[in-house]
Amino acid sequence: MVGVLQNYFEREVFNHIPDAQFQLSFAGTILGLVLNIMGPLQQILSARYGVLPVLMLGALLMVLGLMLSSVTTQIWHLYMTQGVMFGLGAGLVFTTTMSAPTQWFNRRRGFAMGAITSGAGIGGIVYPFIINECTARYGIGWTYRIIGFLCLGLNALTCIFVKEKYPRNKKVKAAEDGETQPTVSPPTLREIFDFSILKDGTFLWWMITSIISTLGCFTPSFFLPSYATYHGMSSADGTAILAVLSASNCFGRFTLGFICDRVGRLNTHIIAAFISAAAAFGIWTVAYDYNTVMAFAVVYGIFSTSFYLLVSPITATIVGIEKFPTALTVMLFSNAISIVGPNIASAIENATDAEPYFAYKMYVGACYALGCLLLVGLKIKMTRSIFTKI
Repeated sequence: MVGVLQNYFEREVFNHIPDAQFQLSFAGTILGLVLNIMGPLQQILSARYGVLPVLMLGALLMVLGLMLSSVTTQIWHLYMTQGVMFGLGAGLVFTTTMSAPTQWFNRRRGFAMGAITSGAGIGGIVYPFIINECTARYGIGWTYRIIGFLCLGLNALTCIFVKEKYPRNKKVKAAEDGETQPTVSPPTLREIFDFSILKDGTFLWWMITSIISTLGCFTPSFFLPSYATYHGMSSADGTAILAVLSASNCFGRFTLGFICDRVGRLNTHIIAAFISAAAAFGIWTVAYDYNTVMAFAVVYGIFSTSFYLLVSPITATIVGIEKFPTALTVMLFSNAISIVGPNIASAIENATDAEPYFAYKMYVGACYALGCLLLVGLKIKMTRSIFTKI
């Protein structure tokens, strides 16, 4: 969605600004940054008030951010509305829905997370076509308003269906064993921000590896629409490519979630990182026509976002269930660093004399290749073997 909006602003609204692409990329960067740092606040609010008020607040902020984006006239307006306000709401909703499956699933946790996170891929399929059609018919203002109303309806369903298995400060019966869960006191601020987890060398390795590999994750999503139009394709072609990328991402999360329960979660992540690097180096570097770019979108889309599927189960495996809430908070918080990945790629692109978009291709491939090597090292550190299922 962000890539299609950025491409429209770049072509139609801020085409008189020489470095509009670089400036506009910060709107998506701020959104991702704010979204990822909401973990600690979400845990505090959910512990004190329950998940429903948190989801309702998040939905309200998302809708307000989109509605205010519809009246922006400057790039920095998008930073505040689409970036900060929408990001705050999306962060509350995202972190709440990411933490719920760990309470309800154990044996099939990987597949459950794949099914849940595939929703992002479904949205990525639908929204580009909605945005492309609405901007052509009604302009950017009403496009944002239409998305806002859609967001309101979909988040209403989220508020209805997302539940805690063990609500804070309430005694409930566990579904499997019938035992009463004891009353849980709301965590203190010090417990939420317990960075002593960073003393765990294995967890620290996992966190750094994740930051490096995900630095390149969203770069194609940001720049594939403009890459397509640069090579003579229409804006509709760019939208279709982005939609296929999202559809492949949706399929990949289901598939990888199913596979990881059988071959191991870390093993699946290593394979996905390797194939993502190969797609950037081997397919995107020679993708100058519609079919080849589409092939890259399919392969990269299936494997590139394995981190967001596997971050919860792998983190739980490394630190154990007792430290998992704090560890997941730290992982999501630290992952905010990777959000600047598209900006780093754009800065490298502007600083080099290579052919347009070549720096983006090398940057994405290098991030995943280095991440893959570090993941292999992590596996050896944990199991002393390269063939163990983990």
